[in-house]
Amino acid sequence: IALAVGKRLLAATGDVALRDRLLQLRQVTNSVERDPPPALRMPYFCSGCPHNTSTKVPEGSKALAGIGCHYMALWMNRNTERFTQMGAEGASWMGEARFSRRGHVFQNIGDGTYYHSGLLAIRATVAAGVNITYKILYNDAVAMTGGQPMDGPLDVVQVSWQVHAEGAKKIAVVTDEPQKYPAGTRWPPQVKIYHRDELDTVQREFRDIPGTTVIIYDQTCAAEKRRRRKRGQYPDPPRRMFINEAVCEGCGDCGVQSNCVAIVPVSTEFGRKRQIDQSACNKDYSCAKGFCPSFVTVHGGRLRKRTHDVAVAGDLAPLPEPKVASLAGTYRIVLAGVGGTGVVTIGALLGMAAHVAGKACSVLDMMGLAQKGGAVQSHIILAHAPEDISATHVPTAGADLLLGGDILVAASPQIMATLRRGATRALVNTYEMMTGDFARDADHRFPLFELRERLSRALGDAPLDFINTTQTAARLFGDSIAANLLLVGFAYQRGYLPLPEAALLRAIELNGVAVELNKQAFEWGRRVAHDPDSVSAMVGALDTQAQPVEPSLDEILAKRTRHLVDYKNARYARRYRKLVAAMRSAESAAGGGEELSTLVARNYHKLLAYKDEYEVARLYSDGEFTRRLEEVFEGDYRLEFHLAPPLFAKRDPLTGLAKKQNYGTWMMRVFKLLARCRVLRATPLDPFGYTAERRTERRLISDYEKDVRQVCKSLPAVTCEEAIARLNWPASIRGFGHVKQASIDALQGAGELQSAVQSN
Repeated sequence: IALAVGKRLLAATGDVALRDRLLQLRQVTNSVERDPPPALRMPYFCSGCPHNTSTKVPEGSKALAGIGCHYMALWMNRNTERFTQMGAEGASWMGEARFSRRGHVFQNIGDGTYYHSGLLAIRATVAAGVNITYKILYNDAVAMTGGQPMDGPLDVVQVSWQVHAEGAKKIAVVTDEPQKYPAGTRWPPQVKIYHRDELDTVQREFRDIPGTTVIIYDQTCAAEKRRRRKRGQYPDPPRRMFINEAVCEGCGDCGVQSNCVAIVPVSTEFGRKRQIDQSACNKDYSCAKGFCPSFVTVHGGRLRKRTHDVAVAGDLAPLPEPKVASLAGTYRIVLAGVGGTGVVTIGALLGMAAHVAGKACSVLDMMGLAQKGGAVQSHIILAHAPEDISATHVPTAGADLLLGGDILVAASPQIMATLRRGATRALVNTYEMMTGDFARDADHRFPLFELRERLSRALGDAPLDFINTTQTAARLFGDSIAANLLLVGFAYQRGYLPLPEAALLRAIELNGVAVELNKQAFEWGRRVAHDPDSVSAMVGALDTQAQPVEPSLDEILAKRTRHLVDYKNARYARRYRKLVAAMRSAESAAGGGEELSTLVARNYHKLLAYKDEYEVARLYSDGEFTRRLEEVFEGDYRLEFHLAPPLFAKRDPLTGLAKKQNYGTWMMRVFKLLARCRVLRATPLDPFGYTAERRTERRLISDYEKDVRQVCKSLPAVTCEEAIARLNWPASIRGFGHVKQASIDALQGAGELQSAVQSN
């Protein structure tokens, strides 16, 4: 619109300044359009959000969305479609049902919407006689707009009586805490209470009942739990989840089961695994449902603090006072980050600091939904007097400073449009905070280096600093929440903030939340800007300026050889080295490098070191697990393991799949004993070796050996790309039990794996 209007104004006036501004707008617009972002940060359910479970539907069913945080299920591959205005949930199905071959739908509706007007929609579907199941999502808070209490005095029991009176054919209550409803609770006739683990069974039953049925899903909002726990108003279970990275296969089933963003990737020598971000975890525990023996519950104890307070930092060289940025006219700051990490708080602190310093300020927070895990931006405009501020948003190519609390949001088209090439200063956090896509896609990658290049191109020769403030804050304080204030301290020391230190510290005091922590974060941010080397010496590298150096083939071979000796014996390791050496020799004779040999070195080891019962036991009892555990926790604690031993596991009556059971700390003694028995592996005395899973794993090894030998004979007639396609299939085989079998079946379906599956 600005370009269209400006073009007409220029034709009428010939104004030179207008012409230059139009040229600048065109350049920015064209640049953004020509350079699409490699990824976007969409809002997502919080860690432990009730909707992670409540919005699931059985296979073959469809759900309709509504107003509330649960609306985000629309982009989570949950067979959830379209939405209506508040209170009309289900109305679209009344019109569609007569013309659809589908006999039933689920309709999600929040408790606040239900009280507001949603009850009328339920009444309408009863009158219309359509087949629909309402899932009333009773979460005890209106999280979409900031966490207000639900309007009205309704509780779950009252809601059940209301929908019963309206004519619901059947009602069920599904909750994560069935015990909170005592035996004497007065429910309508035939209402049953179910644990949330039974939601799928309940939904399958209800979709076959004609008419309007209601499932009341009762689980408190995760964000509200977190707030109330901080205030001592909600129980805080003394238990946390922990993942043994060595056992983890990186299959992603924990993310599929929990849809939780507190499960994050971690790069290891043996591939990308998973770990729990303890700062983000809201203690929902549904991640343990992933079919994997790597999950451990830690009862008691506490997170180990890694605190370096300012008094300790005082031993470093004194900080010089920076030259504060001048405030001529207006000074425009764009703050970009992730919802739930304190972006809006930083905007408020800067606004208060301006007020304390006697300056004018405008703060515009641009959000939408709850934006948990989604892109959030604040436009902060500083001036000497209020009349100097003519707009509350930073215009195109108008930013003087970019504070990028998240590099993915900082490199988004909306933020990029505010940058002025060669003039906008920028500080950007390089922490790889995965998007919600990672919960559903085990192979999802964070495009860090593409994002860095994108920002560098946009800013030209303007000052641009990359620093991993999230990692630095976690190492300094044991909590990453201080990352954004580290960024503010860094900006102040660089001279990018036209505000005095005293005003910034006073604003932190007036905010009244974690005052000392926030002051220390500001101080450490200044120190990182002034002397990053000394801080790095204390907490580790602050940022990775280039892509990590890949290990050489000899290094890969050395580590995997040692691992296979521990896994079984030296003879087994020699078998590994012999095949890799054959590939290396053939590749060299064909005039190639070591790409194929490296591929074989990784994939062949993966197949040889399959994680059977003996290996899982060894990886728990070799001391490394205990060491990693003690890096995270301190105090007295006990462990609980979640396992599904194939010879003893119970079966789910609905799916027929093995179910995980809980085992106490005594399992550590069993692990030590079982690890010593690994000499029985693949021998006639191996009790586990006769299962279909173990037989398949051994066949995969022999099939891969055949593939490697055939490729060796085919070089150089076979191109490198063809050879890679043939030799890389083990990389896709991950997980345990039925999860692993599903990955094998997928390879067979894609035609990448033939003989092993056929022979099975």
